[in-house]
Amino acid sequence: MYLRECIDNIYEQDPAARSRLEVVLCYPGFHVMCFHKLANFLWKKNVRTPARFVSHLARVLTGIEIHPGAKIGRRVFIDHGMGVVIGETAEIGDDCVIYQGVTLGAGAAARAGAVSRDTKRHPTLGQGVVVGSGAEIQGAIHVGDNVRVASGSILLKDVPANSVVVGVPGRVIYRDGKKIEKEQGDVPDIEAEAIKSLKEQIHGLESCIKEVRNTAKAQAREVKTLKAQFLQEGRSGEELASGTDYQALPSEVARKNDDDGSDPVDVFLQGAGI
Repeated sequence: MYLRECIDNIYEQDPAARSRLEVVLCYPGFHVMCFHKLANFLWKKNVRTPARFVSHLARVLTGIEIHPGAKIGRRVFIDHGMGVVIGETAEIGDDCVIYQGVTLGAGAAARAGAVSRDTKRHPTLGQGVVVGSGAEIQGAIHVGDNVRVASGSILLKDVPANSVVVGVPGRVIYRDGKKIEKEQGDVPDIEAEAIKSLKEQIHGLESCIKEVRNTAKAQAREVKTLKAQFLQEGRSGEELASGTDYQALPSEVARKNDDDGSDPVDVFLQGAGI
């Protein structure tokens, strides 16, 4: 009955499956569940080493590592599965979907060594949880029912039911279909802060460039106007080149001493804060 449910569930959920026979022959997510059923039975009978060997054999054949002590519910679908690691005290509820590269790990507890043996070290997933590829859920935390964990997220704390989690570290952005604002005391999202800082700097540089362009255009119009005035008054080209009236321009460039030896490109870059 258990295996029949697994086959039907995979066939219903994966549009790439064309028949139940294909699921039986070609889906490592189904194969590993068969191995785990045996390994978990041996583990509960306190036949530990053979249980671990069955688990290891499943890892070699499917690329999915499930400790025989892990508790896995019904109709759990591990899609593709390569690189999935599920720890000893992990618990997975019914109807969960786990994609490739997911880790349900012990987090800091793993570094405590033998002291943490026979203690709860791995996460518990509720029913209907979907964990995207490459996500990590670390520590003895609880992930509520119907939670969606985005690909590449790292989840380190409990998550209420019906939530959507993204980011490093993972944070809830939707709960019960409503957007959640950042709560006080949340761990800062380093990537989001870096992107925000870069965006602000780019905006500042764009404003600076726009200001320089407008200034240059205004100066060009003033020079053109002065040149036309000089020509109308019949003044010589030497007088025009002398800069007598050019120095009276309200431009910062015109007021700057031309003999200070500074490079105008360096001046611009310094002004832009680069």
